[in-house]
Amino acid sequence: MNAVRLHAFGPAENLSYERTPRPVPAPGQVRIAVAAAGVHLLDTALRQGVQGPPAPLPELPTIPGREVAGTVDALGPGTDPAWLGRPVVVHLGFAPGGYAEYAVADAQRLHPIPPGLDPAEAVAMIGTGRTALGLLAPGARHLVFGWSDGPLALTDAERAGLTARGITTQSVLGPVMLRRAGGDDPLRLLETRALAEAAAGRLRPALQRYPLSEAAAAHRALETRGTIGKVVLEP
Repeated sequence: MNAVRLHAFGPAENLSYERTPRPVPAPGQVRIAVAAAGVHLLDTALRQGVQGPPAPLPELPTIPGREVAGTVDALGPGTDPAWLGRPVVVHLGFAPGGYAEYAVADAQRLHPIPPGLDPAEAVAMIGTGRTALGLLAPGARHLVFGWSDGPLALTDAERAGLTARGITTQSVLGPVMLRRAGGDDPLRLLETRALAEAAAGRLRPALQRYPLSEAAAAHRALETRGTIGKVVLEP
């Protein structure tokens, strides 16, 4: 299969597009024929070798990427056969491998792609969508994180609108996930809600698509604020 691999930490040019064996799903896992892979700003930090939360540095060489959508094409031992052939989307957690034509994932983490969403839209919701794009109640606190360069800057209109509703805006250092959704697996609940909102048309992610072979260009654009919306790689 074709995949993007990182052999040494450093600039975007260190991402190489090359041939590598297809992964084999372990017990309880599936293999996904990837149609879309999400690119996150965190990916660029890990590529540079920046150590710190929320994800540990991977062992090299590695295939980056933690958000994928596609079709299940193989099952590991003991995996529910009902998944075979289904379009799915999944956040891989701390296990990379998304920048490739095939990726493996734990079956328990899978979400079926709702009707009406294409893989790129689904992959935009599974990681980025679970953290954003809801209405704040009056008196809420708005935590902003993830900007790639410089301090937080709101327009006068944005700041006035928040202030009028009693909403305070606070910058925080580093990525933060507020686990306030409830349940035993709040992140999964947020993923499910984000996908449902997109399927219903109430959320529609802005996308910037790149071929998988141009992952280095996607990283450079993301790092230099040259992108709008969710960056997605398509094989």
